[in-house]
Amino acid sequence: MTLIRASPRVLEARILGGDHDGETAFIPRISLTPSTGVAADFAFQLRRRQFPVRLAFAVSINKAQGQSVRHVGIDLRVPVFTHGQLYVALSRATSRDRVLVLLPPDSVTCRTLNIVYSEIFTRSNSSS
Repeated sequence: MTLIRASPRVLEARILGGDHDGETAFIPRISLTPSTGVAADFAFQLRRRQFPVRLAFAVSINKAQGQSVRHVGIDLRVPVFTHGQLYVALSRATSRDRVLVLLPPDSVTCRTLNIVYSEIFTRSNSSS
């Protein structure tokens, strides 16, 4: 989701992918009131209002190069488009357990293209 508008009572966001791609979502503030056991300790009623959202961000594979990231999500519904990008994307996480890969829904093989330019492995005889 990407935030379109924020007001004191509701967030307006656009959904970025999936079955509802492009649709608008409204996220209202919710009230949090402690249970009666905890609330009995206070001389007043504690009530908190907040938006039920979690901050997240995305960076391109090129911008991620040289960084270590605690959790990495890789969207491979569209294959990487240049040599080395898959390696960079997979190697940014601090642990293999912290990498999540999104594949196309019809993908049975769990494979993607790893673009390698074969020209870099052949010797040019034009210099002799």
